[in-house]
Amino acid sequence: MSEPILLRAGDDDDAAVSPLGAQLSSWRARGAELLWSPDAAVWSETAPLLFPVVGWTRNGRARVGDREFPLGLHGFARHKRFALAERSETSARFVLDADAETLALYPFAFRLEARYALRPGELEVALRAINRDERPLPYAAGLHPGFRWPLAGSRAPHMIRFERAERPEVPVIAPGGLFSARRRPVPLDGAALPLTRELLAEEALCFLDAASRRLAYDNGAGANLCIELDDFPHIALWSRPPSPFLCIEAWTGHGDPEDFCGDLYEKPSMRILRPGESATHRATFRLRSEAE
Repeated sequence: MSEPILLRAGDDDDAAVSPLGAQLSSWRARGAELLWSPDAAVWSETAPLLFPVVGWTRNGRARVGDREFPLGLHGFARHKRFALAERSETSARFVLDADAETLALYPFAFRLEARYALRPGELEVALRAINRDERPLPYAAGLHPGFRWPLAGSRAPHMIRFERAERPEVPVIAPGGLFSARRRPVPLDGAALPLTRELLAEEALCFLDAASRRLAYDNGAGANLCIELDDFPHIALWSRPPSPFLCIEAWTGHGDPEDFCGDLYEKPSMRILRPGESATHRATFRLRSEAE
């Protein structure tokens, strides 16, 4: 099945999910299209799922024991076709199981489930990682949705409003996408971050171990895209100015540190599942007006 799976929750709320990567390809809430329209010359995706790593690995490779595997940027899930396991008018669940191709990149038996649930003005996305191997399973997972910027047609200055005050500096991204120990300042005013093209022109802003579990993408004209995270400790903001999108990413892990050369089990921020164990990571996106 290659056609997008369509979800509907009334006349003004619908979404489409492609079986390729189980990627959200459109989301309309209260009549407003929120996802950006992909442009192959800039960024050809809309909302890829990240698994079994997030970010860059050193030289596009990962080590497990005494073997190296070609496990590159954000892993492989976004390039794999998921099976549709369950569907209703307002929800769909997709499943990806390990196969010969994934075992050549990541030598573990796993299942990754992606579930989308649509409600008026709201979309919930849940990732569930399951260890089907006889060994512990090291993994990271993430969401990478690209939202329209400007949002809902507003030309007013936009802002990210965190639930709590965040550290006003982020890691410098070193060559190869690796995380440096050096940090650079960001213009946070407590919990508020004004968004400008210049701010995002250099590299992603990665708030590792963020204090906030909630944040809002404020369009400056009365509309807010509110985001609630469950077991996603890291938050990243990324764009390619002047292209009209802003990615608000939720991660369980992050790219390799600049000085890291170790085993995937030793990589900072990786999760480890025992055989038969599973873990769920969830994000809920709500479009709200100032009056609510």
